[in-house]
Formats: sequence, structure tokens, C-alpha cells
Amino acid sequence: TFHAFGLTVTTLLPILEGIPMVCQADPTDARAVSRLVATHRITIMIATATFLRIYLRSKKVPPLMFDSLRVVVTGAERLPAEVRNGFRNKFGKTVLEGYGSTETSPVATVNIPDLLLDQNGSIQTANKAGTVGQPLPGTRIRIVDPDTFKPLPTGDEGLVLISGTQVMKGYLDDPERDAMTITEMDGLRWYHTGDKGKLDDDGFLTIIDRYSRFAKLGGEMVSLGAVEQFLDNLVDDSEVELLAVALPAPSKGEQVVVLVTDTDYATGLRSRVQTSDMPAIMRPKHYFAVDSIPKLGTGKVDLATAKRLAADLLEEL
Repeated sequence: TFHAFGLTVTTLLPILEGIPMVCQADPTDARAVSRLVATHRITIMIATATFLRIYLRSKKVPPLMFDSLRVVVTGAERLPAEVRNGFRNKFGKTVLEGYGSTETSPVATVNIPDLLLDQNGSIQTANKAGTVGQPLPGTRIRIVDPDTFKPLPTGDEGLVLISGTQVMKGYLDDPERDAMTITEMDGLRWYHTGDKGKLDDDGFLTIIDRYSRFAKLGGEMVSLGAVEQFLDNLVDDSEVELLAVALPAPSKGEQVVVLVTDTDYATGLRSRVQTSDMPAIMRPKHYFAVDSIPKLGTGKVDLATAKRLAADLLEEL
């Protein structure tokens, strides 16, 4: 495997715990994945939202192919509501979203199935849709002001810090980067995630967006993830993907450019936005049709490549 989750959770954990494991070299091959699940009666499946979307859309994956699954876990990228709801509607499975980074080995929080506490029907809520779950045992999450690092009240949005035994010792031979990423407070080492998030009263973490995925528009910082979610609600076709990126504006500040995997929507979204209640400051400046949204091998969006693609398309205007 070439990434931390694949090494720790789907390689080392099964070896240490004696858990039988089945691997599929190409996770985008929905038919092959579903055949393995059905043949081996697999009970736990781990996949990014991108791969789950593929299985959801595929006509080659009837619901009974995933009948044996007890737990479906996703991470590495935001789980869109349409994928979460679609998976429940098609397969009858609840997708559990988690969160972490390579620097946290790489899991920090996760949703788990709700727990039945007694025979009277008392239930402990352990999964909240839209959140990335609660911290793992021994893990602490703190939300702080990104400038002062002052802890913020429950419910306030700020920089997500993570402390726990899974936090890395540091980057190899890069003490300067270590100093920028790890802070010691209250006798604990805290990793700066670079993510904006908030905690609720039950300790569930919600990720708003990467701080790097904000655009400065009209003097305001606008979440590109929020732009994407708003546009998603204006798209009727579940197979259409879109991505918002921030590029320098001709005068000053930045502008939002959207890549869309459908020519009709690339030309029609502007009029849909104009007749919607989308705040004017959030409205994208340009829409471009592309064959596909650039992805990494993990299924996550390749933001750097996507931004270069958007810049090239903008230059061609």
C-alpha cells in the first residue's frame, strides 16, 4: 500500500488481530469489488466516498451483492449527503465517516454503529450523519482560534488540533516544519491539522473545510466546500461531479472557478445560480466542462492538478 490508512488499518491491523482480509487491486472496478464481497461474505468494507459513489451508481452491483456487509467506513474526503443517503437507500447500509491524516497514523475520529445499552431499548448514539465522529480512545480534539491558539467554546468554528499517541514524532529531517505543525500545550503535543471544524456537546467533530480551501472574495473568506455543497443542490444528475477552486482575480483578491463533468451543467449552472438564493459573494465567476475531476490513487481529489487545469482553461478564454 502507498498510504498510511492502507498500511495501518487494512494491512497491519488484520495481521495483528488475525482478521481475514480480501484485497482488490482496482477499487474502481465495481463489479470485481462486489463479487469479492458476495463470494467471501465480507462484513467490513473500507472505501473513500469516491469509490462508494462508483458502487452506488453501478448497475452491475445489485443490492444483494453487499448483503453480508455489517460495517461500511469511509474517510480521506468529505462524504456527500447524496452518497450517504443513496447507499442507505440502495444497499440498506449506513456509511460511517471517519477523519484523520497521515500525521495521525492516520485516524483521529470515527463514527461507529449506535449501541444498544440494555433490553429496555436504551440506545447510545455513536453515529451522527454529517460529522466525522468522536475521538478514538486516548485521543483529544481541541478547537482553537487559528491566530492566537486560544481554545474556543463548544460549537464555535476554528482550527482543529489533535493530541494522542497516534500523533507523529515529526517529519523526517525537517525540524522547521515540525515547529510549524506541532505545538506543546498543557503538557501535551498537539498536531495542527489545517482544518476548520467544530465540536458539539456530545464530542462529535464536524469538518467545515481546509483553511487552504477558502477563497478571499470581497474581503470575506468563503469556503469552497460550501460553494460545492450549494451547487450540488442545483444539480439533478447524481453522476455529475463538480469542484470549486480559487484563482487570482484580474484586479485583486480571488475568484471561484468551477470544474463540472457535464457540458450542459457547465453552461446552465450560471443561470440556476442567478435564480437561486445563493449569496452573491459565493457565486462562481467561471464554469468549465471537463471529462473528469482529477483524482489521486486513493480516490481523493487531486487539488493541485485540478487548480492547474482550471488555470489553464481560464487562460484560454
